[in-house]
Amino acid sequence: MYITLETDYAVRIVSELCKNSEKLDAKTISTNTSVPLRFAVKILRKLVSLDLVRSYQGVNGGYRINKAPKDISLKTVVEAIEGTYCFSRCLAPDGVCNRGASGRCCNQRAFADITEQVNKLLESYNFEYLALQQSAINKELAVNEKTV
Repeated sequence: MYITLETDYAVRIVSELCKNSEKLDAKTISTNTSVPLRFAVKILRKLVSLDLVRSYQGVNGGYRINKAPKDISLKTVVEAIEGTYCFSRCLAPDGVCNRGASGRCCNQRAFADITEQVNKLLESYNFEYLALQQSAINKELAVNEKTV
């Protein structure tokens, strides 16, 4: 089970915008994140509609993150693209148990627990923390390159 490619790309795009205080055009975002331009524009539209990203029109237009990185969790981005995370269809807001056992099923209770734990983990990672982690990784790699 994987998140969709679109969600993976959205996380990359938000990360890129969080580490830049300047406006970035879609082509630069696409290049820096290795997301195809057409797909990047599609994702940026979704992020703008949810107020995570701000769009600027015109010659000097582009995109800028609209919230502080510490205020944007992985859960926010995943849900922006995928919708509310649920481990099983039976837990979705519009989900129905085709056995008529909703609320009386051990599987549903286990799936609800898993859903809750995943949502807590997704919420615990914000883009400020992820940027700090990336910095630490970059430093570690630089040290390792010098010793090789």
